[in-house]
Amino acid sequence: MSSLNKDRKIQANSGKVVPPDDPGRRLGASGFAAAVSEALHREFDGNGSAVKAIVGLTSANERAVKNWYQGKNGPSGEFLVLLCRHSDQVLETVLLLAGRQDLVTAKKLVDAKGKLHEMLSLIDEIENGPAR
Repeated sequence: MSSLNKDRKIQANSGKVVPPDDPGRRLGASGFAAAVSEALHREFDGNGSAVKAIVGLTSANERAVKNWYQGKNGPSGEFLVLLCRHSDQVLETVLLLAGRQDLVTAKKLVDAKGKLHEMLSLIDEIENGPAR
C-alpha cells in the first residue's frame, strides 16, 4: 500500500452548509469541513495571504490549512480550538453547529456592548478633549 493511501481522505465540496434542523442528526465530515471553510473565508477573505495568516495563528502545516480553507478537510480538535481562539467566525460556526444559538447571541451582545463603550468614550474625548 502506498503512503498516499494511508493519508487522510480528501472530502468533496458539497456547497453551502447550515446547521442541521435536527440537533441529533450528524453533519458529516464534508459538512463540517464546508462550514469551517465558509467561516474562514468570512474571517480572512480580505487578507491577500489568508492561508499564511491562518498558518501563523495555528502553526499548522500549510497544506492542511489550504485543505481547511478549500473545504476539503476540517481541522482536528487541537487546531479547531486554536482557530476558535483567533476567529470569531469559526467560534460562532462551531457554536451554531453544536446547536448553541443562545451562546452566539450572548457573545454578540457582549461584543456590541464593548463597541458601544468604545464609541461613547470616543464621543466623550471629542467633546471634552483627551483624558489626562
